[in-house]
Amino acid sequence: MGQDRTSWPPRVVMRRASGLRTLEAALIRGGLGPVAGVDEAGRGPCAGPLVVAACLLAPKAYDKLSGLDDSKKLTEAAREELFPVVQRLALAWSVVVIPAWEIDSIGIHVANIEGMRRAVVGLGATPGYILTDGFKVPGLPAPSLPVIGGDGMAACIAAASILAKVTRDRMMVDLDGQLPGYGFAAHKGYNTPEHTAALRQLGPSTEHRRSWRNVRELQVPGGSRVATGPAHAR
Repeated sequence: MGQDRTSWPPRVVMRRASGLRTLEAALIRGGLGPVAGVDEAGRGPCAGPLVVAACLLAPKAYDKLSGLDDSKKLTEAAREELFPVVQRLALAWSVVVIPAWEIDSIGIHVANIEGMRRAVVGLGATPGYILTDGFKVPGLPAPSLPVIGGDGMAACIAAASILAKVTRDRMMVDLDGQLPGYGFAAHKGYNTPEHTAALRQLGPSTEHRRSWRNVRELQVPGGSRVATGPAHAR
């Protein structure tokens, strides 16, 4: 006998679960698992890449992942501690890096959506449902739901947030060694007073987003500094 159309989609019953697993647990009970979370780091900075991650967690709520939360609420030490644990315990995970030049070419919102699509495909397994942080992402290979403040609401999004944030922070520290003077290791490319002062003194580098007004309008004699090494090749 075929599926009774009146029973689809399955009714989702919300029951409080440990940690940030309430929403995921409800979807899994409704036959919509496994659930993947998607999040990004680096949407706002005027320098450096956008990093997008997708993470597919097992239905089991591991004690070692009980500290999952919005990566911005965690200390750097806590994020670094959770990063390898997420990689080890996740059913699948994927990280996508979109460089500054591509952000300038297609715009930050399109880059964010495209990065989320690439990250989900990069999982190598099609999830039953996808939770995205903040806004709807068309073109995903499974049903999806945007969750406002998702990295503080769903464990799979929080896990993706940590993967993206730690990856990007490490990249900015590497860039600081390749492009000294901008202070990338400290501010990670955000528009701090120290970063603004360095931009005025040194001019934009190839890792700066020329479509950002504060970079585009900056007129400095002598041109831009060019990055070298692996980061420039990304």
